[in-house]
Amino acid sequence: MNFAAVTSVTLALVAYGLISRKLEGTILTGPLIFTAFGLVAGPAAFGWVPLQVSNDALHLLAEVTLILVLFSDAASIDLGQLRRDHNLPMRMLLFGMPLSIALGAVAALLLFGEFTIWEAALLAAILAPTDAALGQAVVSNRVVPVRIRQALNVESGLNDGIALPFVLLFAAFASAMHAESAAAEWLAFGAKQVIFGPLVGIGIGYIGAKLVAVCYRANWMSETAEGMIALGLAFSAFAIAESVHGNGFISAFVAGLTFGNTLQQKCKFLYEFAESEGQILILLTFAAFGAAMLPQAGDTINAVYVLYGILALTIIRMLPVYLSLLGTGIKPVTSFFLSWFGPRGLASILFVLLILEEAELDNEASIFATVIVTVTMSIVLHGVSAGPAAAWYGALAQDMGECEENKPVSDEPFTTSRE
Repeated sequence: MNFAAVTSVTLALVAYGLISRKLEGTILTGPLIFTAFGLVAGPAAFGWVPLQVSNDALHLLAEVTLILVLFSDAASIDLGQLRRDHNLPMRMLLFGMPLSIALGAVAALLLFGEFTIWEAALLAAILAPTDAALGQAVVSNRVVPVRIRQALNVESGLNDGIALPFVLLFAAFASAMHAESAAAEWLAFGAKQVIFGPLVGIGIGYIGAKLVAVCYRANWMSETAEGMIALGLAFSAFAIAESVHGNGFISAFVAGLTFGNTLQQKCKFLYEFAESEGQILILLTFAAFGAAMLPQAGDTINAVYVLYGILALTIIRMLPVYLSLLGTGIKPVTSFFLSWFGPRGLASILFVLLILEEAELDNEASIFATVIVTVTMSIVLHGVSAGPAAAWYGALAQDMGECEENKPVSDEPFTTSRE
C-alpha cells in the first residue's frame, strides 16, 4: 500500500468536508478543487499519488463509479412526474442531444482529417452527456426558477444513460474498421449489447423491487439493509448482463430506472448514497483525472483539440439546445442560459476510460486528448461562471415576472445532483 497516496487523498477529503459549506456558491467547486489536487499530488508534480492512465486501480474506480452513478441516478427518476412536468428536459434530451452528437461528428470530421465517421461520432457521443456537478451553484440556487433548475438536473441525470448505447455502438463500429472484421460480427455484438443489457436490467430491477416491497410489508428487513440491497442489485445487473454478452452499464442504468419506478416507497439509501458515498467516488474520480489523465493529454495537446473543445462547449451544445426549445414559449435568454450550462464532466471521463480499455482505435490518442481538454475547460469555465450566472439570471427572471419559465412545479429534487 502506498501510504503517501492514501494519506494525501484522505486528508484532501477531510479538508474539503470541513469547509464544504463555506465553498457553496463560490467559484471553487468540488470537481475543480480535486482536479487541481490530483494534478499537484500526481506524477506531474509532487508524485504523492503515482497514478497512470494504464493503472488497473483507475479503471476499477471508473467502472465502480459509473455503475453506481448510473443506477442511483436512474432510480431517482420518477417517470410519471417526467411525463407531467418536464417538457424542457425531454426536448433537450430527445431532440437536442441527438442534434448535438450529429453536429459534433460533423465538426470532428472537418477538424480531424484522419478520423473515420465512426471515430468522429464516438468523440461527439462521449462529449454529449452533461454534468450538473460542474454547475452546482445553478441547480442549487433558489434564485433560479424551479423549472429551469429541474430541467438542468433532469437532463444531466438522464443523458449519461441515454448516451451510453451510442458510445458503445460507435466504438464497436470504429473498432471493426480498425480490425477489418466482418461487419455482421460487429452488428451482432452491438445488438447483444443493447438488447440483452436492458432486458437483464428490467428483470433485476423489477424482481428486486418486488422482493423489497414484500419483505418491507412483512417487516422482515431494516432500513439499514436498503444500502446493501441497492448496491447488490446494481452490481448484479452489471455482472449478469456481461455474462450473457449484454452491456453491464446499460443494464445497471435500466435496473435502477425499473427499480425506482416499480418500488412504491422511496428508498432513502439512494438519495443518501448520492450525497455521501457517491460524492466521495465522484471527487476521487476527478482527483484521478487530474493526477493521471490531464498530464498525459497535456503532452500531446494542440490547437485542433482546443478548438474542438471550444466548439463542443458552445456551438455544438448551444445551437441544438436552442433549436430543441423552439415553440416552448420560453424566452431566448432562458434558452441561452440552459444551453450554456451543459458542462462535460464525470460521464465523459468514465466513457473515455471505458473506451480506452475495450476498443481498438486508430486515433485513440486524439480522442482521449480532445475529451480531456474539453472536460478541463468545462471544469474551469462552468465552475467559475455558475455562481455569477445564476445570480444574473435569477434577478432577470424576477424582473420578467410570472413568465412561463417561472411556472410553479414541485420544488423537490427530481434527480440526485452530483456535487
